Amino acid sequence: MDAEAEYNNRALVPESGTIIAGWARDAAAFREAWGEKDLGLAYGAGERERLDLFRPGPGMDWPVALFIHGGYWQALDRSFVSHCARGLLAQGVAVAIPSYDLCPGVPLRRIIEQMRAAVGLLHRRGVQRLLATGHSAGGHLTAWLMATDWAALGLPPGLVPAGLPISGVFELAPLLPTSIARGLGLDAAEAAALSPALLPAPAGAHLHALVGGAESGEFRRQTRDFAAHWGGSAEELPGLNHFTVLDPLADPGSALVARAARMARQIRDRGSASCPCCG
Repeated sequence: MDAEAEYNNRALVPESGTIIAGWARDAAAFREAWGEKDLGLAYGAGERERLDLFRPGPGMDWPVALFIHGGYWQALDRSFVSHCARGLLAQGVAVAIPSYDLCPGVPLRRIIEQMRAAVGLLHRRGVQRLLATGHSAGGHLTAWLMATDWAALGLPPGLVPAGLPISGVFELAPLLPTSIARGLGLDAAEAAALSPALLPAPAGAHLHALVGGAESGEFRRQTRDFAAHWGGSAEELPGLNHFTVLDPLADPGSALVARAARMARQIRDRGSASCPCCG
């Protein structure tokens, strides 16, 4: 296997730069237009330890989803993907979108801790359960949130009972011979330790993993294998590559949004009733 060819998505999709620039424009326009929002909520002391919370409207009880951006843990921030909240908001789901520090400035372990801290902030604001979702590196972080022992952190167990990773990387060892790994500072032992695919499935958790049908064979394999290992389901979205796979999130009528909204509502309905952060 040519790991570089399989995992270097920007090389696989020559128009990726144009797509990402379009994300930034769409995200900025969305943030400007959407009224019910809290921007830059701090979940830590660092400059990038911030999240944006978008709400469907005031004064109601909203389910909550956390959406984590991608970029191979080395690029981008929440400002590139604000528009990915549009579909879920139209379906009555509040969406929190965090930034995090980037490798090589911090180790990958630190980013996992930061996403746990972001969930902790939402809990302190009244969220009892949430749906985790994320793209690429964000899919990896989604899996780690599902696998977290929240009770050991002084938080309620079952805080993240479901996840919907999109084009996630769940085994890190295949990245080691690639250019992507140079900024991650991983050796074989750390790659194994930080691979959700090598963890046991969290008890009672619900996983639905998605990947674009036009993505590389390795991304599609990782999604299938991880879903099978954790007893979840996997789905390929026909014709979508590693970047266009996010397009359905901005479409309130897409099947992806319908599934995610249903998962978020089910989580809320079987958990605590009220969410002060979203009203």
